[in-house]
Amino acid sequence: MMSIIFKFIISLLFFLSCNSFTSTEAYDALDPNGNITIKWDIISWTPDGYVAVVTIYNFQAYRHIQTPGWTLGWTWAKKEIIWSMTGGQATDQGDCSRFKTNIPHCCKKTPKIVDLLPGTPYNQQIANCCKGGVLSSWVQDPANAAGSFQLSVGSAGTSNKTVRVPKNFTLKAPGPGYTCGPAKVVRPTKFITADKRRATQALMTWNVTCTYSQFLAQKAPTCCVSLSAFYNDTIVQCPKCACGCQNNITQPGSCVEAGSPYLASVVSGSSKNSYTPLVQCTSHMCPIRVHWHVKLNYKEYWRVKITVTNFDYRMNYSDWNIVVQHPNFSNLTQTFSFDYKSLTPYGDINDTAMLWGIKFYNDFLMQAGPLGNVQSEVLFRKDATFTFDKGWAFPRRVYFNGDNCVMPPPDAYPWSPNASSQQHISLLTIVMTLLSTLTFMFAYA
Repeated sequence: MMSIIFKFIISLLFFLSCNSFTSTEAYDALDPNGNITIKWDIISWTPDGYVAVVTIYNFQAYRHIQTPGWTLGWTWAKKEIIWSMTGGQATDQGDCSRFKTNIPHCCKKTPKIVDLLPGTPYNQQIANCCKGGVLSSWVQDPANAAGSFQLSVGSAGTSNKTVRVPKNFTLKAPGPGYTCGPAKVVRPTKFITADKRRATQALMTWNVTCTYSQFLAQKAPTCCVSLSAFYNDTIVQCPKCACGCQNNITQPGSCVEAGSPYLASVVSGSSKNSYTPLVQCTSHMCPIRVHWHVKLNYKEYWRVKITVTNFDYRMNYSDWNIVVQHPNFSNLTQTFSFDYKSLTPYGDINDTAMLWGIKFYNDFLMQAGPLGNVQSEVLFRKDATFTFDKGWAFPRRVYFNGDNCVMPPPDAYPWSPNASSQQHISLLTIVMTLLSTLTFMFAYA
């Protein structure tokens, strides 16, 4: 009877946990306040509408928007059209046949807007535009963490009381992953002139907040972590099938062998208009692997080598970054060829670090091949809690470009010789004691 009740409770808890969690939840424990904010500022009225500047701010600490960039969409509340645009463009003009003389830039009910490319003529630019839709993360490069475009909207309201905010905002960056909330009218934005002697403000402003969910972005993880240490010959590889499994029978072309004579033709022929990774065939099948190697042990310091390897034949990562959580980052002494910034998502607890490449040196992670890796070493000062026992020297969590990487199981970590032998003895003792107890119980039952 007790076993039936126990099974029922377990089933009920499992049902509640599965139904209380949705794939649209986007809370990130290491970046709890990270989001992308879209600010829509009306700066002037026109005879049939208004002119607005739209700015996309990437307030995420370490997740950036990579090439081919963002695509912003929405649904007009009435029958608005876009007369003209500067700094951006609609991907589809739509049906503008009802206009006889001046033809609008876009007549679609649901326009999709993209950024212009670098090198756009100056008369088509505005400030902070034309980056190809690429936005840096807020911590890594705040100067390039925002992008803007200007649009003239017609068939709309001509005052604060008659304007209707658009609905159903969507953000592709460049694929899925972001969920946008409704537009909210807020206090008008203030603008300060270059000489800082005059302030003007928008006639009307509304904000849209978009949050990221790795569950929505892709079904499978995109990176994994492997481990090794100087005190153990074991190299703990990424978990098997961490990002999917090789299946050339049902999914031909899911991966490419590194030495294949057809490698060049497969890569060039399949990379067009596709964001799906084409990875090198490995046991883990991940586009990215982060390797953490405990390299040296000094009297007062210890040293780690970090290597990031790209197994994706379709992707070059510009301005990549990794985020690592480890308790000894409060005593980080030096990084040798990566930039570093401490993150404190839990207030005063300094156990999380963001690492990225040095500009024009190793900030560009090339696609799979001999040059598809970057590496550096970090030096830590030992603190009172320092130990090599029980996997303490390995990271608790690793992110690559904002995506959580798959860690090996804790029982597979390279143990220090003393710790491993003690563990086996204690485990054997427990098992033998348990077997003896069961034998005794059955013998005298």
